[in-house]
Amino acid sequence: MEQERKESEELIAAAMGTLENYVAMLAERAGETPEYGRELWSRIRQSEGVLQELAYYHDYGKFLCRHRVGEYTLADILVWQVDHFKAYMDRPQDMNRYRSERLFLESLDVMLKMEKDPEVFREKMRTETGTDYVGKY
Repeated sequence: MEQERKESEELIAAAMGTLENYVAMLAERAGETPEYGRELWSRIRQSEGVLQELAYYHDYGKFLCRHRVGEYTLADILVWQVDHFKAYMDRPQDMNRYRSERLFLESLDVMLKMEKDPEVFREKMRTETGTDYVGKY
């Protein structure tokens, strides 16, 4: 029984190390600092839902979308970011369309912030879009 518990703890520690390294690698590819990666990892590991989303993305390369903040999933946040930041697409230094790692990390970051203060982001996601639609102006 004690041996099984110890093995389980070792597996969990190894998995967490793998994910920590993954976040660091994504941060580097996204052009972010190592401090950014460490700070984001610190917050991710405090959220079981976001941690599961990260682990699934690491393992399968797609979104799990099980964790929700209100009605929003990680995919919803990513779509909002792409729509919201369309105005920046013409600026070479901010070209998120060529930085999928940056968009993914920012989606995780937004989800973590939404867990703390969901209404601020609900309002932004409803009103701050890059798409023109009838009644927007």
